[in-house]
Amino acid sequence: MTEAVLLPQPDDLQTLLEETLSRACDQSLLLATAESCTGGLLASMLTDVEGASHAFDRGFVTYTQSAKIDMLGVPEDLLANKGSVSMEVAVAMAEGALQRSKADIALSTTGFAGPAGPDDETGLVWFACARRGGETRHKVMHYGDIGRDPIRTACLRTALIMIRETMP
Repeated sequence: MTEAVLLPQPDDLQTLLEETLSRACDQSLLLATAESCTGGLLASMLTDVEGASHAFDRGFVTYTQSAKIDMLGVPEDLLANKGSVSMEVAVAMAEGALQRSKADIALSTTGFAGPAGPDDETGLVWFACARRGGETRHKVMHYGDIGRDPIRTACLRTALIMIRETMP
């Protein structure tokens, strides 16, 4: 068994994190995450900033299809028809996190951070950001086969930008 490696937080990522949490705090917004390929890293980052914990409600780590169904209410037929890594599933994950939390904004990630199957694209990640009372936005990123940790770090940056863009 290999030892877990903590991802470094480049200065720009740390600044983006602090600014995002500051805006959430200033606007009394609660955040939630629904993570698959990032495995809880975004939730961990959002709770690492001292004094900003009141801006984070909860995180869902839904690595398997059954977790997506059980914890977020993602329809089983959606997973069967579209696959776990799809725009539709990312949207369902974000909306499910919003429905199952007290959050105002929920961000989801689903993708291939490591070696994918023969017909799957390593570095393909779908994001969705749902705002209570607003529309759900989605984005796809093609990071390429740059390695698991760089892909997950890039996901954190994209996720924080999407959260910020959802704030008024």
